Amino acid sequence: MSAFIYTEDPTKRYHSWNYALRQEFGGKIFKVPVDGGFDCPNRDGTVAHGGCTFCSVSGSGDMIVAPEEPLPVQFQKEIDMMHQKWPHVDQYIVYFQNFTNTHAPIKVIKERFEQVINLPGVVGLSVGTRPDCLPDDVVEYLAELNQRLYLWVELGLQTTFEQTSRQINRAHDYATYVEGVAKLRAHGIRVCTHLINGLPGETPEMMLENVRRTILDSDIQGIKLHLLHLMRNTRMLRDYHEGRLQLMTREEYVQVICDQLEMIPSEIIIHRLTGDAPWDSLVGPMWSLKKWEVLNAIDQEMIRRDSYQGKFDVRKKVSC
Repeated sequence: MSAFIYTEDPTKRYHSWNYALRQEFGGKIFKVPVDGGFDCPNRDGTVAHGGCTFCSVSGSGDMIVAPEEPLPVQFQKEIDMMHQKWPHVDQYIVYFQNFTNTHAPIKVIKERFEQVINLPGVVGLSVGTRPDCLPDDVVEYLAELNQRLYLWVELGLQTTFEQTSRQINRAHDYATYVEGVAKLRAHGIRVCTHLINGLPGETPEMMLENVRRTILDSDIQGIKLHLLHLMRNTRMLRDYHEGRLQLMTREEYVQVICDQLEMIPSEIIIHRLTGDAPWDSLVGPMWSLKKWEVLNAIDQEMIRRDSYQGKFDVRKKVSC
């Protein structure tokens, strides 16, 4: 993967997902979220109960159009909606988004994935999962898929701090994450790591440390930086009401994101810098509903700083 030079795209000073896909496929690509019907090991009792404390009942799949429909129908309904805005796009990456999409016997995983990867226009697959749900037979199947199409495995890490991880009920440690990335990279599988800014008790310095550790300890090709969304009917509401959680302001979030971008090597693709949440179940921060204003504020702050992704690349600091 070649390094990104921000002057190649005057609209962004970071290696955006949109830019990367245009470089890979020569045009716009739809990433199509679907609900594969999987559960999580920290929900069903495999390693814990209750799920992550920030997670809603849909497991980060709140925005999926028709989660109860068969997978090919979900796919078609999603692209029909997207085509209303971009009618000429004809290439798609199917995103198994919510819950843990490798938490099942390999036979079940294959049956569900194979339903969509041969649909017309599908050129890639993105699989959201946890680092503790990568048994050898699953990794071998992912390695096979990696030879057949454009594949990403998206690993939920959220934090590198064990105390935070216990508080939010992740039910796996940081070492498991590092080992999980290594297993995937042994087969050349692209890995995108998810981190959340604004978790209970984490300071801006800790949020930067999350990025530093992730970059230095694991060979990743992409990263998703999320804002913590506090949702109704989640266990994290208790942290909020009992004073253990302070929601970030937009200004605080923009500063942290820009600091993080400056640390991240330029070749690493930024899959996301904020997230989506349904307005009717969001407790806060309410400013996050204006997603494009947040992204524009990040762009403006990078310009104000005269900065860009990788300006203070943590890998170069270590090598020096």
